[in-house]
Amino acid sequence: MTTVLIVDDQQLQRYGFRVLLDSIPETEVVGEAANGAEAVRRTAELRPDVVLMDVRMPGMDGIEATRLIAEAGGRSRVLVLTTFDVDEYLHAALRAGASGFLLKDARPEELLAGIRAVAGGDAVIAPALTRRILDEYARHVPARRGDPGEDPQVASLTEREREILVAIGKGWTNGEIAARFVVTESTVKTHVGRVLAKIGARDRIQAVIFAYDRGLARPGGG
Repeated sequence: MTTVLIVDDQQLQRYGFRVLLDSIPETEVVGEAANGAEAVRRTAELRPDVVLMDVRMPGMDGIEATRLIAEAGGRSRVLVLTTFDVDEYLHAALRAGASGFLLKDARPEELLAGIRAVAGGDAVIAPALTRRILDEYARHVPARRGDPGEDPQVASLTEREREILVAIGKGWTNGEIAARFVVTESTVKTHVGRVLAKIGARDRIQAVIFAYDRGLARPGGG
Protein backbone atom coordinates (compact mmCIF):
# COMPACT_ATOMS: atom_id res chain seq x y z
CA MET A 1 0.00 0.00 0.00
CA THR A 2 1.37 3.40 -1.05
CA THR A 3 0.16 6.32 1.05
CA VAL A 4 -0.29 9.69 -0.65
CA LEU A 5 -0.77 13.28 0.49
CA ILE A 6 -2.44 15.48 -2.15
CA VAL A 7 -1.32 19.12 -2.22
CA ASP A 8 -3.14 21.60 -4.46
CA ASP A 9 -4.86 24.92 -3.85
CA GLN A 10 -7.74 23.93 -6.14
CA GLN A 11 -10.35 21.86 -4.29
CA LEU A 12 -11.70 20.38 -7.50
CA GLN A 13 -8.19 19.28 -8.52
CA ARG A 14 -7.66 17.59 -5.15
CA TYR A 15 -11.02 15.87 -5.47
CA GLY A 16 -10.14 14.52 -8.91
CA PHE A 17 -6.84 13.09 -7.69
CA ARG A 18 -8.52 11.56 -4.64
CA VAL A 19 -11.22 9.86 -6.73
CA LEU A 20 -8.55 8.37 -8.99
CA LEU A 21 -6.25 7.21 -6.20
CA ASP A 22 -9.08 5.85 -4.04
CA SER A 23 -10.14 3.68 -6.98
CA ILE A 24 -6.79 1.84 -6.92
CA PRO A 25 -6.37 -0.85 -4.22
CA GLU A 26 -2.61 -0.25 -3.83
CA THR A 27 -2.87 3.48 -3.07
CA GLU A 28 -4.36 5.24 -0.06
CA VAL A 29 -4.93 8.99 0.23
CA VAL A 30 -4.07 9.84 3.83
CA GLY A 31 -4.70 13.57 3.61
CA GLU A 32 -4.90 16.80 1.63
CA ALA A 33 -3.30 20.23 1.86
CA ALA A 34 -4.22 23.50 0.14
CA ASN A 35 -0.84 25.28 0.40
CA GLY A 36 2.83 24.69 1.01
CA ALA A 37 2.86 25.44 4.73
CA GLU A 38 0.01 23.01 5.31
CA ALA A 39 1.81 20.44 3.13
CA VAL A 40 4.94 20.60 5.28
CA ARG A 41 2.90 20.31 8.46
CA ARG A 42 0.77 17.42 7.23
CA THR A 43 3.77 15.56 5.80
CA ALA A 44 5.44 15.64 9.21
CA GLU A 45 2.22 14.49 10.82
CA LEU A 46 1.14 11.77 8.36
CA ARG A 47 4.52 10.63 6.94
CA PRO A 48 3.07 9.61 3.53
CA ASP A 49 5.14 7.64 1.05
CA VAL A 50 4.48 10.23 -1.66
CA VAL A 51 3.52 13.91 -1.58
CA LEU A 52 1.70 14.89 -4.78
CA MET A 53 2.78 18.54 -4.95
CA ASP A 54 1.36 21.44 -6.92
CA VAL A 55 3.79 24.29 -7.72
CA ARG A 56 1.80 27.51 -7.72
CA MET A 57 -0.09 28.03 -4.47
CA PRO A 58 -0.82 31.08 -2.30
CA GLY A 59 1.56 31.72 0.56
CA MET A 60 4.29 29.10 0.58
CA ASP A 61 4.57 27.57 -2.90
CA GLY A 62 5.33 23.98 -3.79
CA ILE A 63 9.05 24.62 -4.34
CA GLU A 64 9.68 25.88 -0.83
CA ALA A 65 7.47 23.17 0.62
CA THR A 66 9.44 20.53 -1.30
CA ARG A 67 12.72 21.94 0.02
CA LEU A 68 11.52 21.86 3.63
CA ILE A 69 10.15 18.33 3.27
CA ALA A 70 13.40 17.08 1.72
CA GLU A 71 15.55 18.83 4.34
CA ALA A 72 13.53 17.20 7.12
CA GLY A 73 15.07 13.91 6.05
CA GLY A 74 11.91 11.87 6.43
CA ARG A 75 10.68 8.98 4.34
CA SER A 76 8.28 11.04 2.22
CA ARG A 77 9.20 11.74 -1.40
CA VAL A 78 7.77 14.55 -3.48
CA LEU A 79 6.25 14.12 -6.93
CA VAL A 80 5.70 17.56 -8.48
CA LEU A 81 2.84 18.13 -10.89
CA THR A 82 3.56 20.98 -13.24
CA THR A 83 2.62 22.64 -16.52
CA PHE A 84 4.78 24.12 -19.27
CA ASP A 85 3.98 27.66 -18.12
CA VAL A 86 6.02 27.26 -14.92
CA ASP A 87 9.39 26.54 -16.53
CA GLU A 88 11.00 29.26 -14.43
CA TYR A 89 10.42 27.13 -11.34
CA LEU A 90 11.77 23.84 -12.64
CA HIS A 91 15.46 24.26 -11.90
CA ALA A 92 14.58 25.43 -8.39
CA ALA A 93 12.39 22.38 -7.86
CA LEU A 94 15.26 20.11 -8.92
CA ARG A 95 17.47 21.66 -6.30
CA ALA A 96 14.69 21.54 -3.73
CA GLY A 97 14.75 17.75 -3.73
CA ALA A 98 11.75 16.67 -5.78
CA SER A 99 11.91 13.04 -6.85
CA GLY A 100 9.80 13.47 -9.96
CA PHE A 101 7.86 15.71 -12.32
CA LEU A 102 4.69 14.96 -14.22
CA LEU A 103 2.36 17.13 -16.23
CA LYS A 104 -1.07 17.78 -14.78
CA ASP A 105 -2.63 16.41 -17.95
CA ALA A 106 -0.81 13.07 -17.60
CA ARG A 107 -2.93 10.00 -18.23
CA PRO A 108 -4.15 8.23 -15.07
CA GLU A 109 -1.87 5.26 -15.71
CA GLU A 110 1.14 7.61 -16.05
CA LEU A 111 0.33 9.29 -12.75
CA LEU A 112 -0.10 5.97 -10.96
CA ALA A 113 3.13 4.61 -12.44
CA GLY A 114 4.92 7.77 -11.35
CA ILE A 115 3.62 7.46 -7.80
CA ARG A 116 4.75 3.83 -7.64
CA ALA A 117 8.20 4.69 -9.02
CA VAL A 118 8.78 7.54 -6.59
CA ALA A 119 7.52 5.48 -3.65
CA GLY A 120 9.98 2.75 -4.66
CA GLY A 121 12.92 5.14 -4.53
CA ASP A 122 13.22 5.88 -8.24
CA ALA A 123 13.04 9.23 -9.96
CA VAL A 124 10.48 9.94 -12.64
CA ILE A 125 10.12 12.74 -15.18
CA ALA A 126 7.43 12.99 -17.83
CA PRO A 127 9.10 12.15 -21.17
CA ALA A 128 7.86 15.41 -22.68
CA LEU A 129 9.53 17.34 -19.86
CA THR A 130 12.88 15.58 -19.53
CA ARG A 131 15.04 17.59 -21.93
CA ARG A 132 13.08 20.78 -21.32
CA ILE A 133 13.61 20.51 -17.57
CA LEU A 134 17.31 19.71 -17.83
CA ASP A 135 17.94 22.46 -20.35
CA GLU A 136 16.10 24.96 -18.15
CA TYR A 137 18.11 23.86 -15.14
CA ALA A 138 21.40 24.00 -17.06
CA ARG A 139 20.80 27.61 -18.06
CA HIS A 140 20.97 28.51 -14.38
CA VAL A 141 24.18 26.55 -13.71
CA PRO A 142 27.29 28.78 -13.78
CA ALA A 143 30.22 27.59 -15.86
CA ARG A 144 32.31 25.17 -13.84
CA ARG A 145 35.93 26.15 -13.46
CA GLY A 146 38.78 23.73 -12.93
CA ASP A 147 39.00 19.99 -13.37
CA PRO A 148 35.93 18.03 -12.19
CA GLY A 149 38.35 15.32 -11.11
CA GLU A 150 39.57 17.62 -8.36
CA ASP A 151 36.19 17.33 -6.68
CA PRO A 152 36.63 14.76 -3.85
CA GLN A 153 33.32 13.05 -4.59
CA VAL A 154 34.15 12.73 -8.29
CA ALA A 155 37.63 11.53 -7.38
CA SER A 156 36.11 8.77 -5.25
CA LEU A 157 34.48 7.20 -8.31
CA THR A 158 36.08 4.43 -10.30
CA GLU A 159 36.58 5.03 -14.02
CA ARG A 160 33.45 3.00 -14.85
CA GLU A 161 31.42 4.72 -12.15
CA ARG A 162 32.40 8.10 -13.58
CA GLU A 163 31.31 6.93 -17.03
CA ILE A 164 27.99 5.85 -15.53
CA LEU A 165 27.57 9.26 -13.85
CA VAL A 166 28.22 11.05 -17.14
CA ALA A 167 25.64 8.81 -18.85
CA ILE A 168 23.09 9.58 -16.12
CA GLY A 169 23.81 13.27 -16.64
CA LYS A 170 23.01 12.85 -20.32
CA GLY A 171 19.62 11.42 -19.40
CA TRP A 172 20.34 7.86 -20.52
CA THR A 173 18.19 5.02 -19.19
CA ASN A 174 19.65 1.89 -17.60
CA GLY A 175 18.90 0.03 -20.83
CA GLU A 176 20.78 2.58 -22.91
CA ILE A 177 23.73 2.52 -20.53
CA ALA A 178 23.81 -1.29 -20.60
CA ALA A 179 23.83 -1.29 -24.40
CA ARG A 180 26.58 1.34 -24.55
CA PHE A 181 28.93 -0.50 -22.19
CA VAL A 182 27.85 -4.03 -23.17
CA VAL A 183 26.80 -5.09 -19.68
CA THR A 184 23.55 -6.31 -18.15
CA GLU A 185 20.96 -3.92 -16.75
CA SER A 186 21.41 -5.50 -13.32
CA THR A 187 25.10 -4.57 -13.49
CA VAL A 188 24.15 -1.01 -14.42
CA LYS A 189 21.75 -0.84 -11.48
CA THR A 190 24.57 -1.92 -9.17
CA HIS A 191 26.88 0.75 -10.58
CA VAL A 192 24.17 3.41 -10.34
CA GLY A 193 23.55 2.52 -6.69
CA ARG A 194 27.25 2.88 -5.90
CA VAL A 195 27.47 6.19 -7.74
CA LEU A 196 24.48 7.61 -5.88
CA ALA A 197 25.97 6.52 -2.54
CA LYS A 198 29.38 8.02 -3.28
CA ILE A 199 28.10 11.40 -4.42
CA GLY A 200 25.39 11.60 -1.77
CA ALA A 201 22.49 11.74 -4.23
CA ARG A 202 19.00 10.56 -3.27
CA ASP A 203 18.09 9.55 -6.80
CA ARG A 204 18.93 9.98 -10.48
CA ILE A 205 17.58 13.52 -10.63
CA GLN A 206 20.00 14.60 -7.91
CA ALA A 207 22.77 12.75 -9.78
CA VAL A 208 21.94 14.78 -12.91
CA ILE A 209 22.24 17.99 -10.87
CA PHE A 210 25.60 16.80 -9.51
CA ALA A 211 26.87 16.04 -13.02
CA TYR A 212 25.70 19.43 -14.31
CA ASP A 213 27.17 21.31 -11.36
CA ARG A 214 30.58 19.76 -11.94
CA GLY A 215 30.63 20.22 -15.69
CA LEU A 216 30.35 16.51 -16.46
CA ALA A 217 27.19 16.96 -18.56
CA ARG A 218 25.62 19.84 -20.42
CA PRO A 219 22.51 20.41 -22.56
CA GLY A 220 22.41 18.45 -25.80
CA GLY A 221 24.27 15.51 -24.31
CA GLY A 222 27.63 17.29 -24.04
